[in-house]
Amino acid sequence: MKMVSVLLLMSTLLGTPAVPSQRPSCYKRALKEHSCHTVPESEENLRHVHHGLQDHFWEGKGCEVICYCNLNELLCCPKDIFFGPKVSFVIPCNSQ
Repeated sequence: MKMVSVLLLMSTLLGTPAVPSQRPSCYKRALKEHSCHTVPESEENLRHVHHGLQDHFWEGKGCEVICYCNLNELLCCPKDIFFGPKVSFVIPCNSQ
C-alpha cells in the first residue's frame, strides 16, 4: 500500500507543470546625461552603500537591491545575487 502511495505522489509531482521562478533578476539602467560621480544628485532613490564600496548604491527605501555604477549605467541586482549569500549579510544597510 505504501508503494502505491509513493508512486501516486511521484506521478503527480512529475506531472505538475514547471512554475517560473519568482526570484528577481538583475537589470541595467542607463544614467543618460550623468556619470557615476553625480548619481546621488540625479537619482533620488539611490544612496551610497558604504564609504569603502565606491560606486555601489542601495536602490529604493530598503536594502534588498544593490546597484553598481559603471561609466554611465547602473547594474542593479538583489543583494544575495550580487554579493552571494555568504557576503550579503555583512554589508551595512543605511535605510535612511
